[in-house]
Amino acid sequence: MTSATTISLESFLALPETKPASEYIDGQIIQKPMPKGRHSRLQGALVTAINHVGEAGQTALAFPELRCTFGGRAIVPDVAVFLWERVPFTDEDEVPDDFLLVPDWAIEILSPEQSPTKLIDKLVHCIRQGGQVGWLVDAEERAVTVFLPGQLPTVLKADETLPMLSALPLALTANEVFGWLQVRRR
Repeated sequence: MTSATTISLESFLALPETKPASEYIDGQIIQKPMPKGRHSRLQGALVTAINHVGEAGQTALAFPELRCTFGGRAIVPDVAVFLWERVPFTDEDEVPDDFLLVPDWAIEILSPEQSPTKLIDKLVHCIRQGGQVGWLVDAEERAVTVFLPGQLPTVLKADETLPMLSALPLALTANEVFGWLQVRRR
Protein backbone atom coordinates (compact mmCIF):
# COMPACT_ATOMS: atom_id res chain seq x y z
CA MET A 1 0.00 0.00 0.00
CA THR A 2 1.39 3.39 -1.04
CA SER A 3 0.09 6.85 -0.14
CA ALA A 4 -0.93 9.12 -3.02
CA THR A 5 0.27 12.34 -1.40
CA THR A 6 3.82 13.44 -0.69
CA ILE A 7 4.78 14.27 2.91
CA SER A 8 8.01 15.16 4.65
CA LEU A 9 10.17 12.70 6.53
CA GLU A 10 9.54 14.61 9.76
CA SER A 11 5.75 14.36 9.25
CA PHE A 12 6.05 10.65 8.53
CA LEU A 13 8.09 10.03 11.68
CA ALA A 14 5.41 11.83 13.74
CA LEU A 15 2.68 9.44 12.55
CA PRO A 16 1.64 6.48 14.72
CA GLU A 17 3.27 3.14 13.90
CA THR A 18 1.37 0.72 11.69
CA LYS A 19 1.24 -3.05 11.57
CA PRO A 20 2.74 -4.19 9.37
CA ALA A 21 5.33 -1.43 9.37
CA SER A 22 5.24 1.48 6.96
CA GLU A 23 8.31 2.93 5.28
CA TYR A 24 9.09 6.39 3.95
CA ILE A 25 10.70 6.40 0.51
CA ASP A 26 10.91 9.40 -1.83
CA GLY A 27 8.14 11.30 -0.05
CA GLN A 28 5.74 8.35 -0.11
CA ILE A 29 4.45 6.11 2.67
CA ILE A 30 4.66 2.45 1.70
CA GLN A 31 3.22 -0.21 3.99
CA LYS A 32 5.09 -3.50 4.01
CA PRO A 33 3.04 -6.65 3.37
CA MET A 34 2.22 -8.96 6.27
CA PRO A 35 4.93 -11.65 6.42
CA LYS A 36 3.90 -15.19 5.58
CA GLY A 37 5.29 -18.54 6.69
CA ARG A 38 8.46 -18.91 4.61
CA HIS A 39 9.32 -15.24 5.05
CA SER A 40 8.94 -15.44 8.85
CA ARG A 41 10.89 -18.68 9.08
CA LEU A 42 13.86 -17.30 7.09
CA GLN A 43 13.80 -14.00 8.97
CA GLY A 44 13.82 -15.71 12.37
CA ALA A 45 16.55 -18.16 11.40
CA LEU A 46 18.78 -15.42 9.97
CA VAL A 47 18.44 -13.23 13.07
CA THR A 48 19.14 -16.22 15.33
CA ALA A 49 22.19 -17.40 13.35
CA ILE A 50 23.71 -13.92 13.10
CA ASN A 51 23.12 -13.08 16.76
CA HIS A 52 24.41 -16.48 17.90
CA VAL A 53 27.91 -15.57 16.73
CA GLY A 54 27.64 -11.78 16.57
CA GLU A 55 26.41 -11.13 20.08
CA ALA A 56 28.60 -13.80 21.68
CA GLY A 57 31.72 -12.28 20.12
CA GLN A 58 30.47 -8.69 20.35
CA THR A 59 31.00 -8.24 16.63
CA ALA A 60 27.46 -7.53 15.38
CA LEU A 61 23.77 -7.42 16.29
CA ALA A 62 20.86 -8.38 14.03
CA PHE A 63 17.37 -6.91 14.40
CA PRO A 64 14.13 -8.03 12.72
CA GLU A 65 11.89 -5.27 11.32
CA LEU A 66 13.91 -2.36 12.76
CA ARG A 67 13.14 1.12 11.46
CA CYS A 68 16.36 2.72 10.19
CA THR A 69 16.24 6.41 9.30
CA PHE A 70 19.06 7.74 7.12
CA GLY A 71 19.69 9.41 3.78
CA GLY A 72 16.22 11.00 3.65
CA ARG A 73 14.40 7.69 4.07
CA ALA A 74 12.92 5.63 6.87
CA ILE A 75 13.09 1.96 5.92
CA VAL A 76 12.37 -1.26 7.77
CA PRO A 77 14.59 -4.05 6.42
CA ASP A 78 13.46 -7.57 7.20
CA VAL A 79 16.79 -7.94 8.99
CA ALA A 80 19.10 -5.03 9.84
CA VAL A 81 22.60 -5.92 11.05
CA PHE A 82 24.96 -3.45 12.71
CA LEU A 83 28.58 -3.91 13.60
CA TRP A 84 28.94 -3.88 17.38
CA GLU A 85 30.88 -0.62 17.51
CA ARG A 86 28.14 1.14 15.48
CA VAL A 87 25.20 0.11 17.69
CA PRO A 88 24.13 3.33 19.45
CA PHE A 89 23.86 1.81 22.94
CA THR A 90 22.35 3.98 25.68
CA ASP A 91 24.25 4.91 28.86
CA GLU A 92 22.55 1.90 30.49
CA ASP A 93 23.98 -0.46 27.80
CA GLU A 94 20.55 -0.91 26.26
CA VAL A 95 19.58 -0.75 22.62
CA PRO A 96 17.86 2.57 21.82
CA ASP A 97 14.47 2.84 20.17
CA ASP A 98 15.66 5.02 17.29
CA PHE A 99 18.35 3.97 14.83
CA LEU A 100 19.32 7.01 12.78
CA LEU A 101 21.94 5.23 10.71
CA VAL A 102 22.33 2.89 7.78
CA PRO A 103 22.61 -0.82 8.61
CA ASP A 104 25.97 -2.37 7.82
CA TRP A 105 24.07 -5.33 6.34
CA ALA A 106 20.47 -5.12 5.17
CA ILE A 107 18.49 -8.24 4.31
CA GLU A 108 15.19 -8.24 2.43
CA ILE A 109 13.17 -11.42 1.98
CA LEU A 110 10.99 -11.33 -1.12
CA SER A 111 7.33 -12.10 -0.52
CA PRO A 112 5.08 -13.09 -3.47
CA GLU A 113 3.15 -9.80 -3.37
CA GLN A 114 6.28 -7.59 -3.20
CA SER A 115 8.00 -5.77 -6.01
CA PRO A 116 11.58 -7.00 -6.42
CA THR A 117 12.45 -3.62 -7.93
CA LYS A 118 11.39 -1.74 -4.77
CA LEU A 119 13.41 -4.08 -2.58
CA ILE A 120 16.45 -3.71 -4.85
CA ASP A 121 16.05 0.07 -4.64
CA LYS A 122 16.10 -0.12 -0.82
CA LEU A 123 19.22 -2.29 -0.80
CA VAL A 124 21.02 -0.07 -3.32
CA HIS A 125 20.10 2.96 -1.18
CA CYS A 126 21.69 1.25 1.83
CA ILE A 127 24.90 0.53 -0.09
CA ARG A 128 25.05 4.09 -1.45
CA GLN A 129 24.64 5.46 2.08
CA GLY A 130 27.56 3.42 3.46
CA GLY A 131 26.13 -0.07 4.01
CA GLN A 132 28.57 -2.92 3.44
CA VAL A 133 26.31 -5.77 2.35
CA GLY A 134 22.76 -6.19 1.03
CA TRP A 135 20.89 -9.44 0.44
CA LEU A 136 17.68 -10.01 -1.48
CA VAL A 137 16.51 -13.49 -0.48
CA ASP A 138 14.15 -15.20 -2.93
CA ALA A 139 12.73 -18.42 -1.47
CA GLU A 140 10.83 -19.25 -4.66
CA GLU A 141 14.00 -19.21 -6.77
CA ARG A 142 16.23 -20.46 -3.92
CA ALA A 143 18.58 -17.59 -4.77
CA VAL A 144 20.19 -14.71 -2.90
CA THR A 145 21.09 -11.58 -4.84
CA VAL A 146 24.03 -9.90 -3.12
CA PHE A 147 24.81 -6.19 -3.24
CA LEU A 148 28.30 -4.97 -2.34
CA PRO A 149 29.84 -1.49 -2.68
CA GLY A 150 31.46 -0.86 -6.06
CA GLN A 151 30.31 -4.18 -7.55
CA LEU A 152 27.49 -5.38 -9.75
CA PRO A 153 24.86 -7.48 -7.96
CA THR A 154 25.58 -11.21 -7.88
CA VAL A 155 22.99 -13.99 -7.79
CA LEU A 156 24.13 -16.93 -5.68
CA LYS A 157 22.51 -20.37 -5.40
CA ALA A 158 23.10 -23.88 -4.12
CA ASP A 159 26.48 -24.37 -2.42
CA GLU A 160 27.81 -20.92 -3.23
CA THR A 161 29.04 -19.09 -0.13
CA LEU A 162 27.16 -15.88 0.62
CA PRO A 163 29.22 -12.75 1.34
CA MET A 164 28.52 -11.09 4.68
CA LEU A 165 30.21 -8.73 7.10
CA SER A 166 33.88 -9.68 7.34
CA ALA A 167 33.93 -9.08 11.12
CA LEU A 168 31.23 -11.71 11.62
CA PRO A 169 32.60 -15.26 12.06
CA LEU A 170 29.77 -16.87 10.11
CA ALA A 171 29.75 -18.68 6.78
CA LEU A 172 26.54 -19.66 5.00
CA THR A 173 25.70 -21.06 1.60
CA ALA A 174 22.42 -20.47 -0.21
CA ASN A 175 21.50 -24.13 0.41
CA GLU A 176 22.04 -23.68 4.16
CA VAL A 177 19.81 -20.60 4.25
CA PHE A 178 17.00 -22.25 2.30
CA GLY A 179 17.48 -25.46 4.26
CA TRP A 180 15.98 -23.60 7.23
CA LEU A 181 12.63 -23.75 5.44
CA GLN A 182 12.48 -27.49 6.00
CA VAL A 183 11.37 -28.31 9.52
CA ARG A 184 12.29 -31.75 10.73
CA ARG A 185 9.26 -33.44 12.28
CA ARG A 186 9.33 -36.67 14.23
